[in-house]
Amino acid sequence: MAKRWISALAVLLVAATTVVAADAVEKTVDLKDVKCVVAPRDAQASKSAEYKDGKVFFCCNGCEGKFAKTPEKFATQANRQLVQTKQYEQTACPLSGGKLNPETLITVDGAKVAFCCNNCKGKVEGTEEKKQAELVFSDKAFSKGFKKKAEKTDG
Repeated sequence: MAKRWISALAVLLVAATTVVAADAVEKTVDLKDVKCVVAPRDAQASKSAEYKDGKVFFCCNGCEGKFAKTPEKFATQANRQLVQTKQYEQTACPLSGGKLNPETLITVDGAKVAFCCNNCKGKVEGTEEKKQAELVFSDKAFSKGFKKKAEKTDG
């Protein structure tokens, strides 16, 4: 009988820790002006999924389900949202992988992005607005220019 109580207590403890950890991420992520990964509606903190060691947010359960079935279809928007919510930070030019020039900073689909030079910046600015995000946040560009933000540690 005691083993059952201990097992039940362990399960409850793990579940509570998971909920607290998820709540901590949701509370630290600012969703103001952040759109759903699937549809152009406001993202909700209560609708989320794990993605690339971070969380992406949706407007409803339907979008969350669509993302779960085919995350690769929404990779560009999911990558953009990871940057926009400051879970990932830019470390290099997403086009060349080169060192960032702060004077080239622009906003692409709601996220601030810099480039190594005005040529890369011009390539994105000269592209149709709907296709700019694909240039900057596709998986290939994302792996060149963005990294998960280091977790702050006390001490």
